[in-house]
Amino acid sequence: MKTEHHKITVTQKAEVSSTWLIPENYQSVLIIAHGAGYDMNSIFISQLHEGIAKHDILTVKFNFPYMEQGLKAPNTPHVLEETWQQVINSVIEKTGVKRKQIFLSGKSMGGRYATILASKEDLYAGIILFGYPLHAPGKPDKPRFNHLKVIHEPMLFFQGTRDSLCQLNIFRPLLETLSPKPTLHIIEGGDHSFKLLKRIERSEQSVYDEIAQVSSEWIKKTARSN
Repeated sequence: MKTEHHKITVTQKAEVSSTWLIPENYQSVLIIAHGAGYDMNSIFISQLHEGIAKHDILTVKFNFPYMEQGLKAPNTPHVLEETWQQVINSVIEKTGVKRKQIFLSGKSMGGRYATILASKEDLYAGIILFGYPLHAPGKPDKPRFNHLKVIHEPMLFFQGTRDSLCQLNIFRPLLETLSPKPTLHIIEGGDHSFKLLKRIERSEQSVYDEIAQVSSEWIKKTARSN
């Protein structure tokens, strides 16, 4: 497997880092965006990046500009969307793949902006959400959901049963209203970052491995049906 590092220009004032894991033979590409609090080199993103690439899927992770610049507050929605778009453009330019070979994914905020992009254009193979931020903490009555209703790509959601940003009793009925019906994979005992309660005798590594395995299998199954 080959590793490449590319700088991607987002605006005249901002460029971001990206790391590409390129298997010798691949049919699909997965792009992974980080969440609001940690950059692309977080343990969670790095574990997924490496774990999924081992399944012959070209896997790209990248930073948003605010993380690249060492800032704490995320960029404006416009810049976050533009970053996603420029990363996708770079993947197409450097690999020659078609958009329908590209899967978008992200942790929390990064995944939400992938869905916002997909809600505007029906262009991609599918979307994977690692801890979708359905609502702000303590505000389950204000779900960020309506834009998902216009997405026609297949979606896979990973959610922990203790996620304070996504109450499953609210989320499950909402998913039933979507077409095609998304796949929901539950991490029992996991919080928004999929960290488990201490009484659950299970390693963090096993959770990362499960998410990477399920994601890889879903990507290959979805790619075959496209």
